[in-house]
Amino acid sequence: MRPELRAPGAGLTSFPDVPDGVRLIDLAWNAITEVPGRVAGLASLEELRLDGNRLRALPDLSGLTALRALHVDGNALTAVPACPPALESLFLYGNRVRTLPGRLGGRLRHLSAGANGLTEVPGSLWRLTRLESLNLAGNALTEVPAAVGGLTGLRMLDLGHNRLTSIPPELGDLALTDYLYLSDNLFTEVPAAIGRLDRLAYLNLTDNRLTRLPDALGRMAALVELRLYGNRLESLPETIGGLTRLRELHLQGNRLTRLPAAVAELEELRVLDLRDNLLGKLPDTLPSGLRQLDLRNNRLRELPDRLPALDKLDLRWNKLDGEPEVLRRLAARGCVVLR
Repeated sequence: MRPELRAPGAGLTSFPDVPDGVRLIDLAWNAITEVPGRVAGLASLEELRLDGNRLRALPDLSGLTALRALHVDGNALTAVPACPPALESLFLYGNRVRTLPGRLGGRLRHLSAGANGLTEVPGSLWRLTRLESLNLAGNALTEVPAAVGGLTGLRMLDLGHNRLTSIPPELGDLALTDYLYLSDNLFTEVPAAIGRLDRLAYLNLTDNRLTRLPDALGRMAALVELRLYGNRLESLPETIGGLTRLRELHLQGNRLTRLPAAVAELEELRVLDLRDNLLGKLPDTLPSGLRQLDLRNNRLRELPDRLPALDKLDLRWNKLDGEPEVLRRLAARGCVVLR
């Protein structure tokens, strides 16, 4: 077996001696300020992990023909080093890279360039058809072009914490399966095309300016978790009942005055967070599998005669009339009821 050099979090301030033929170097979470030029000649190196150091620059690594993964998150790099064309994973999160190179390796499968202060990305990025995960969160992007639809292999996309004002409909052309983060932008609406993401498991649209959701949301049949807190939603579409695999629904901090009856059709729902809304009543029927229901700071005066077999019900900062019998029954079954 080819040698490896592993010394993460070892308090190093300089690059140690490297054995010949090394396959992997893991020097993450040290205080290294410079990578010596000899590293660029390690012909057998397949993975280089340098996250969390104090690097300001890297040598030209384009000659490392065996290198498949480069990890340099959390440094102080101002430019992307020259990389070999066969590189598959490039992790640059939390540096000071203001511009990505015009040409990125066509074999890239994972690219993380979040928290760098990027205001734009090169058009060539949207042609990386082998890309499976893309993280551009925490930058200063104002636009995602229609060309995003060209990322035909993408499973995970993070565009959160930018300055985006619109979601391109072409996002619905992607084959996303794992997650889509669109939180903390400036969106006021969601295109109906999002309903075409019918294999997506996790969708985060928190902390935007949304006032409504498209009916097409109900076609996202694979969703397991949906986060919508911190918007301006006044209602939910009746089609939400189509999310039959949904287990968590987070709606804190909106302007909801009612829930659609179709919520009862969410048979897999276990967590429903409705804190800080304007709800005056609940539907007569809630999902039978619900276990955690958070209703803090609404305008409830009464509760339905029947509630699911909850493990926890939080009703604080409501002013219910009297002592509803349903609360006594829940408490008798062991539910934690907070008022």
